[in-house]
Amino acid sequence: MMAQSGHSILYQYGALPFSVTEAGDIRVLLVTTRGRRGWIIPKGWPIRDLTPAATAAREAYEEAGLIGTIIGDAPIGSFRYVKRSAGSPATHEVSVFLFAVERQLRKWPEKSERQTRWFDPEEASGLVAPEGLAHILRTAARQVLTVTV
Repeated sequence: MMAQSGHSILYQYGALPFSVTEAGDIRVLLVTTRGRRGWIIPKGWPIRDLTPAATAAREAYEEAGLIGTIIGDAPIGSFRYVKRSAGSPATHEVSVFLFAVERQLRKWPEKSERQTRWFDPEEASGLVAPEGLAHILRTAARQVLTVTV
C-alpha cells in the first residue's frame, strides 16, 4: 500500500492499556518513546507466529511491564505517524487494541528505557503527538464501556 507522498506504509500493532477504578473512572497508561521521550502507547512491529492482538499484548509487556488481556478480536482504531529513518520519511500505521490491565510488574525488558504513567483519557489525548492517537484516546471511555459492560 502506498501513502499519499509515494512511500510505502509500515504496519505496527499497539495496545491501549486501560483500567477502571473502583469509582468507575477509566484510566489509560502511556509510555515514553525512547528518543524524544514523548508520550505514546506501547506498540511495535509484527511478530512472527503471533496474531496482531497477541503482538500488541507482547508490546505492552515489553515496554510497560503490563500483564492483562486484549479485549475483542478487532482493533478499536488505527493512527498514522511519519518517522524519518535513514533520511527518508516512512509512514507507520498502528492498529490499536484495547488491553485490560491486570497488573504491572516491578521489572520488565524496557523499564530502564521508558517511563510509564496513568492518565485520564482526555488528559492523555493532549499529550500524544499523532492526532489519530489523540482521537482514539478521546473516545477511549466510550470504547471501554462498549466492550466491558
